[in-house]
Amino acid sequence: MARILIVEDEPGIALALEDDLRLEGHDIDVTGDGGIAITKARESAFDLILLDIMIAGKDGFDVLRELRRAKVTTPIVMLTARTQEAEKVLALESGADDYVTKPFSPRELRARVAAILRRTRVSDARTPLLRIGDADVDFERAEIRRGGVSTPLTPLEFKLLQLFAGTKGRILTRDQLIAGAWGPGTFVSDRVVDNHIGSLRRKLEPDAQEPRHLLNVRGLGYRLDV
Repeated sequence: MARILIVEDEPGIALALEDDLRLEGHDIDVTGDGGIAITKARESAFDLILLDIMIAGKDGFDVLRELRRAKVTTPIVMLTARTQEAEKVLALESGADDYVTKPFSPRELRARVAAILRRTRVSDARTPLLRIGDADVDFERAEIRRGGVSTPLTPLEFKLLQLFAGTKGRILTRDQLIAGAWGPGTFVSDRVVDNHIGSLRRKLEPDAQEPRHLLNVRGLGYRLDV
Protein backbone atom coordinates (compact mmCIF):
# COMPACT_ATOMS: atom_id res chain seq x y z
CA MET A 1 0.00 0.00 0.00
CA ALA A 2 1.19 3.51 -0.81
CA ARG A 3 -0.02 6.94 0.26
CA ILE A 4 -0.86 9.01 -2.82
CA LEU A 5 -1.83 12.68 -3.17
CA ILE A 6 -4.06 13.46 -6.17
CA VAL A 7 -4.01 17.13 -7.24
CA GLU A 8 -6.84 17.47 -9.77
CA ASP A 9 -9.60 20.12 -9.94
CA GLU A 10 -11.94 18.28 -12.33
CA PRO A 11 -14.24 16.41 -9.90
CA GLY A 12 -15.06 13.57 -12.29
CA ILE A 13 -11.42 12.81 -13.05
CA ALA A 14 -10.38 13.19 -9.41
CA LEU A 15 -13.10 10.78 -8.26
CA ALA A 16 -12.25 8.23 -10.95
CA LEU A 17 -8.55 8.34 -10.01
CA GLU A 18 -9.34 8.07 -6.32
CA ASP A 19 -11.70 5.10 -6.75
CA ASP A 20 -9.33 3.25 -9.08
CA LEU A 21 -6.28 3.64 -6.85
CA ARG A 22 -8.21 2.79 -3.68
CA LEU A 23 -9.19 -0.49 -5.33
CA GLU A 24 -5.46 -1.16 -5.67
CA GLY A 25 -5.19 -0.80 -1.89
CA HIS A 26 -3.65 2.66 -1.77
CA ASP A 27 -4.40 5.40 0.77
CA ILE A 28 -5.58 8.47 -1.17
CA ASP A 29 -5.77 12.19 -0.39
CA VAL A 30 -7.30 14.61 -2.93
CA THR A 31 -7.22 18.35 -3.49
CA GLY A 32 -7.94 20.58 -6.47
CA ASP A 33 -6.00 23.59 -5.20
CA GLY A 34 -2.28 24.12 -5.88
CA GLY A 35 -1.58 26.03 -2.67
CA ILE A 36 -3.25 23.37 -0.54
CA ALA A 37 -1.31 20.70 -2.43
CA ILE A 38 1.99 22.36 -1.51
CA THR A 39 1.01 22.49 2.16
CA LYS A 40 -0.09 18.85 2.20
CA ALA A 41 3.05 17.64 0.40
CA ARG A 42 5.36 19.55 2.73
CA GLU A 43 3.66 18.59 5.97
CA SER A 44 2.61 14.98 5.31
CA ALA A 45 4.33 11.85 4.07
CA PHE A 46 3.28 10.72 0.59
CA ASP A 47 4.80 8.00 -1.58
CA LEU A 48 3.60 9.59 -4.83
CA ILE A 49 1.89 12.75 -6.10
CA LEU A 50 -0.35 12.84 -9.21
CA LEU A 51 -0.35 16.49 -10.26
CA ASP A 52 -2.56 18.02 -12.95
CA ILE A 53 -1.01 21.00 -14.76
CA MET A 54 -4.23 23.04 -15.05
CA ILE A 55 -5.44 23.51 -11.46
CA ALA A 56 -6.78 26.30 -9.28
CA GLY A 57 -4.62 28.49 -7.07
CA LYS A 58 -1.22 27.71 -8.56
CA ASP A 59 -0.74 25.80 -11.80
CA GLY A 60 0.95 22.42 -11.76
CA PHE A 61 4.33 23.75 -12.92
CA ASP A 62 4.38 26.28 -10.05
CA VAL A 63 3.51 23.53 -7.56
CA LEU A 64 6.19 21.24 -8.99
CA ARG A 65 8.92 23.89 -8.85
CA GLU A 66 7.99 25.04 -5.36
CA LEU A 67 8.03 21.49 -3.99
CA ARG A 68 11.42 20.76 -5.53
CA ARG A 69 12.82 24.05 -4.18
CA ALA A 70 11.53 22.99 -0.75
CA LYS A 71 13.51 19.71 -1.09
CA VAL A 72 10.35 17.59 -1.28
CA THR A 73 11.63 14.45 -3.04
CA THR A 74 8.31 12.59 -3.35
CA PRO A 75 7.92 11.21 -6.90
CA ILE A 76 5.57 13.38 -8.98
CA VAL A 77 3.62 12.34 -12.08
CA MET A 78 2.23 15.24 -14.14
CA LEU A 79 -1.24 14.89 -15.71
CA THR A 80 -2.29 17.05 -18.66
CA ALA A 81 -4.48 17.22 -21.72
CA ARG A 82 -1.71 19.04 -23.61
CA THR A 83 0.38 17.01 -26.02
CA GLN A 84 3.25 19.37 -26.91
CA GLU A 85 6.67 17.77 -26.54
CA ALA A 86 8.12 21.01 -25.16
CA GLU A 87 5.73 20.89 -22.22
CA LYS A 88 6.68 17.30 -21.43
CA VAL A 89 10.37 18.23 -21.52
CA LEU A 90 9.72 21.23 -19.27
CA ALA A 91 7.92 19.05 -16.72
CA LEU A 92 10.75 16.53 -16.59
CA GLU A 93 13.42 19.25 -16.41
CA SER A 94 11.49 20.91 -13.57
CA GLY A 95 11.65 17.74 -11.48
CA ALA A 96 8.72 15.55 -12.53
CA ASP A 97 9.31 11.81 -12.55
CA ASP A 98 6.79 11.02 -15.29
CA TYR A 99 4.20 12.66 -17.53
CA VAL A 100 0.81 11.22 -18.54
CA THR A 101 -1.34 12.73 -21.28
CA LYS A 102 -5.15 12.79 -20.98
CA PRO A 103 -7.18 10.88 -21.84
CA PHE A 104 -5.38 7.89 -20.36
CA SER A 105 -6.67 4.44 -19.51
CA PRO A 106 -6.89 3.36 -15.86
CA ARG A 107 -4.67 0.41 -16.76
CA GLU A 108 -1.92 2.68 -18.10
CA LEU A 109 -1.98 4.91 -15.04
CA ARG A 110 -1.93 1.94 -12.65
CA ALA A 111 1.10 0.56 -14.50
CA ARG A 112 2.96 3.86 -14.28
CA VAL A 113 2.13 4.27 -10.59
CA ALA A 114 3.30 0.72 -9.86
CA ALA A 115 6.53 1.24 -11.81
CA ILE A 116 7.44 4.43 -9.94
CA LEU A 117 6.62 2.95 -6.54
CA ARG A 118 8.69 -0.12 -7.41
CA ARG A 119 11.70 2.04 -8.41
CA THR A 120 11.41 4.05 -5.22
CA ARG A 121 11.39 0.95 -3.04
CA VAL A 122 14.36 -0.58 -4.86
CA SER A 123 16.28 2.68 -4.37
CA ASP A 124 15.44 2.73 -0.66
CA ALA A 125 16.58 -0.88 -0.29
CA ARG A 126 20.01 0.04 -1.65
CA THR A 127 20.68 2.54 1.14
CA PRO A 128 20.57 0.44 4.34
CA LEU A 129 22.57 2.97 6.42
CA LEU A 130 21.26 6.30 7.64
CA ARG A 131 23.48 8.80 9.44
CA ILE A 132 21.67 10.79 12.16
CA GLY A 133 23.98 13.08 14.12
CA ASP A 134 26.72 10.86 15.56
CA ALA A 135 24.65 7.67 15.14
CA ASP A 136 24.34 5.22 12.25
CA VAL A 137 21.01 3.46 11.73
CA ASP A 138 21.56 0.05 10.09
CA PHE A 139 18.25 -1.02 8.57
CA GLU A 140 19.62 -4.40 7.48
CA ARG A 141 20.60 -5.32 11.05
CA ALA A 142 17.81 -3.31 12.72
CA GLU A 143 20.21 -1.55 15.07
CA ILE A 144 21.67 1.84 15.95
CA ARG A 145 25.47 2.22 16.25
CA ARG A 146 27.23 5.02 18.10
CA GLY A 147 30.82 5.10 19.29
CA GLY A 148 31.35 1.42 18.52
CA VAL A 149 28.30 0.35 20.55
CA SER A 150 25.36 -1.33 18.79
CA THR A 151 21.82 -1.07 20.20
CA PRO A 152 19.09 -3.29 18.70
CA LEU A 153 15.77 -1.81 17.61
CA THR A 154 12.47 -3.40 18.53
CA PRO A 155 10.18 -4.23 15.56
CA LEU A 156 8.01 -1.17 16.26
CA GLU A 157 11.03 1.13 16.66
CA PHE A 158 12.34 -0.21 13.38
CA LYS A 159 9.05 0.51 11.59
CA LEU A 160 8.85 4.00 13.08
CA LEU A 161 12.40 4.84 11.98
CA GLN A 162 11.66 3.57 8.48
CA LEU A 163 8.67 5.91 8.30
CA PHE A 164 10.72 8.90 9.47
CA ALA A 165 13.63 8.06 7.15
CA GLY A 166 11.29 8.03 4.14
CA THR A 167 9.79 11.46 4.81
CA LYS A 168 12.90 13.63 4.45
CA GLY A 169 12.22 15.87 7.45
CA ARG A 170 8.48 16.25 6.95
CA ILE A 171 6.02 16.10 9.83
CA LEU A 172 4.26 12.82 10.57
CA THR A 173 1.08 12.96 12.62
CA ARG A 174 0.41 10.35 15.29
CA ASP A 175 -2.34 8.90 13.08
CA GLN A 176 0.16 8.46 10.24
CA LEU A 177 2.66 6.81 12.59
CA ILE A 178 -0.02 4.45 13.88
CA ALA A 179 -1.15 3.51 10.37
CA GLY A 180 2.41 2.93 9.21
CA ALA A 181 3.85 1.10 12.24
CA TRP A 182 0.87 -0.65 13.84
CA GLY A 183 -1.37 -0.93 10.78
CA PRO A 184 -4.39 0.98 9.37
CA GLY A 185 -7.44 0.86 11.62
CA THR A 186 -5.48 -0.21 14.72
CA PHE A 187 -6.42 1.62 17.92
CA VAL A 188 -3.31 2.95 19.64
CA SER A 189 -3.39 5.78 22.19
CA ASP A 190 -1.28 8.91 21.79
CA ARG A 191 0.53 7.97 25.02
CA VAL A 192 1.69 4.67 23.51
CA VAL A 193 3.02 6.47 20.43
CA ASP A 194 4.81 9.03 22.61
CA ASN A 195 6.34 6.25 24.73
CA HIS A 196 7.80 4.57 21.66
CA ILE A 197 9.15 7.90 20.42
CA GLY A 198 10.76 8.38 23.84
CA SER A 199 12.37 4.94 23.61
CA LEU A 200 13.72 5.76 20.15
CA ARG A 201 15.13 9.05 21.42
CA ARG A 202 17.02 7.26 24.21
CA LYS A 203 18.72 5.09 21.58
CA LEU A 204 19.18 7.77 18.95
CA GLU A 205 19.91 11.02 20.78
CA PRO A 206 22.98 11.92 22.89
CA ASP A 207 20.51 13.51 25.33
CA ALA A 208 16.93 12.24 25.07
CA GLN A 209 15.72 15.15 27.24
CA GLU A 210 17.07 17.67 24.73
CA PRO A 211 16.50 15.95 21.38
CA ARG A 212 18.19 17.38 18.29
CA HIS A 213 16.89 15.01 15.65
CA LEU A 214 13.60 13.32 16.58
CA LEU A 215 11.54 16.42 17.25
CA ASN A 216 8.03 17.11 18.48
CA VAL A 217 6.08 19.68 16.44
CA ARG A 218 3.51 20.96 18.88
CA GLY A 219 -0.06 20.21 17.84
CA LEU A 220 1.00 18.37 14.68
CA GLY A 221 3.24 15.37 15.34
CA TYR A 222 6.91 14.47 14.96
CA ARG A 223 9.65 14.89 12.39
CA LEU A 224 13.17 13.53 11.95
CA ASP A 225 15.96 16.04 11.24
CA VAL A 226 19.12 14.40 9.98
